[in-house]
Amino acid sequence: MPVSHAKVRVRYAETDQMGVAYHANFFVWFEVGRVELLRQAGFDYKQMEVADGCHIAVVEACCRYRSPAHYDDELSIEVRLTAVRSSVLKFTYRVFCGPDAGDGEPRLLAEGETSHVVVDEKMAKRGLPEKYITALAHFVEQAPAHP
Repeated sequence: MPVSHAKVRVRYAETDQMGVAYHANFFVWFEVGRVELLRQAGFDYKQMEVADGCHIAVVEACCRYRSPAHYDDELSIEVRLTAVRSSVLKFTYRVFCGPDAGDGEPRLLAEGETSHVVVDEKMAKRGLPEKYITALAHFVEQAPAHP
């Protein structure tokens, strides 16, 4: 599965007094989608940390907001892996809500990207173990370009 999809529902604690989701929550939702993509690629992040002493540190993150998320909206997070190198991973994200009543199309709420460097438990840069490179390289090769 080259594109990962995860679902989350906007919780009350993630919103302001108007019921609008706080902008930084989108980065949390990106992480939910990213971890799901890793599972779909055949491994789980926690086990990679424990078994291989390998961590994927965020070194750059951005988000373009298109429309607000509101309390109790069900969101769909779409994640693609766009680059895999020995010590660097890059992901792209799109967060949708909907479809809205009447139009049948999901509403694009945000688009984002994150870049990650592989590090050890002391935060020193290291290479990603070959078993993960193989699984992820195969995953990214299948990924279609964004429409």
